[in-house]
Amino acid sequence: MLNYQELEETLSRLDSVDAVRVVAEGERVAEVHVLAAASKPPKQVVRDVQSLAMARYGTNIDRRVISVVQLAAQAMAVQAESRPRLVKIFDEADGARTTVHVTLSWQSGEHTGSSLGPVVGSARLRLVGEATIDALDQIFLNLPPLVLDSIGIATVGMRRIAIAVVLGGTTQDNELAVGSALAGEDESEAAVRAVLDALNRRLPTLSE
Repeated sequence: MLNYQELEETLSRLDSVDAVRVVAEGERVAEVHVLAAASKPPKQVVRDVQSLAMARYGTNIDRRVISVVQLAAQAMAVQAESRPRLVKIFDEADGARTTVHVTLSWQSGEHTGSSLGPVVGSARLRLVGEATIDALDQIFLNLPPLVLDSIGIATVGMRRIAIAVVLGGTTQDNELAVGSALAGEDESEAAVRAVLDALNRRLPTLSE
């Protein structure tokens, strides 16, 4: 059975696409609402959505159920600024333990989250991911509990990718979100960006 949440997250990574909402009726995709920049014609955005859904999931989405709303470049820039962004990552070592701090900027302020753990390489990315979630908790005070399920570096083709899996919601209705980011020389920075990629598009609805 098609995972519609995963389909949304995949489609939202298309070039020029900023957000996607999929409405399902049973096992059928009934509506697809796309928020996109004005850099591509709407018909091309529709074709991109259809092609990716077919290539990745084998799902044929009728073009008539896909609606595209485009914002001017200035409006898209304002929306992008409304998302938390990484400022810095720093550590405070204390013997065999360390506290990792992650500072995020949002609107006109900066917020720093922290996570305490052992000074071992295998724990580094998890501490960074947990500190990122802690910073988000300070920014969005109404967020339900968020838990870092897993985080790591994977090799996809010739590239190394940071992948983060985050659980959020109530104990009765947890939602799983997956984010990724290219891992260059700084794996910790990639870990932060992967967590943000998993949550950025969901933060407005999660914090309501």
